[in-house]
Amino acid sequence: MTRLSVNINKIATLRNARGGNVPDPILAAQKIESFGAQGITVHPRPDERHIRYADVDQLSKIVQTEFNTEGNPMDNFKDLVFRNQPTQVTLVPDSTEVLTSNAGWDTQKHQSYLKDVIAEFQSKGIRTSIFVDPDVKMIEGAKATGTDRIELYTEAYAVGFSQGKKEQAIQPYIECAELAHQLGLGINAGHDLSLDNIRFFKEKIPHLAEVSIGHALIAEALYLGLETVVSNYLKLLNQ
Repeated sequence: MTRLSVNINKIATLRNARGGNVPDPILAAQKIESFGAQGITVHPRPDERHIRYADVDQLSKIVQTEFNTEGNPMDNFKDLVFRNQPTQVTLVPDSTEVLTSNAGWDTQKHQSYLKDVIAEFQSKGIRTSIFVDPDVKMIEGAKATGTDRIELYTEAYAVGFSQGKKEQAIQPYIECAELAHQLGLGINAGHDLSLDNIRFFKEKIPHLAEVSIGHALIAEALYLGLETVVSNYLKLLNQ
């Protein structure tokens, strides 16, 4: 079974846009777990434009499923992870300037650095995953770092799928997943996966352990849940 970890960054974005604590990311995480999701993902950035470091401190105390914390392993991020001991840390090479993650690690160029960072996290019993592009050389490099898993960056697949080129788009991911499994690496995936493209991806990718989905899932929840909320308002207004 492939596990679903829900990224709640966008819920925090909505909260931060208005001030206050509505919607509440902590309450949202609890509800998401109660609906059956097998994990909660957060990606705190240094500017705290969505998930705040204080949110991570709170979430680590209440998440009952797997807690996955993503980020660039700078000193303040590492301190946050060590303090909260999530189930998994996913290393993402995003700079402070990017709006969202837009590339995987060069696991050959940064192999020594990643190896040292991963050893630190693993010494605390935290499972590690590296965000990588669908390139077999990056999978080979990831193996050399000692990581437990890789997370395949799936934007290229999502774009190809939307353009009607799903068979072509999925091929690099199949090759990488097969190699990763042969090398003993766990396989995660994320970024731009959605209700439209997730089934085909799951069918084609062997040994897929986990997907992390945030932006699309929250957007889809708005569409699919609006009818219920509007209906409830109308009932209350007309009682």
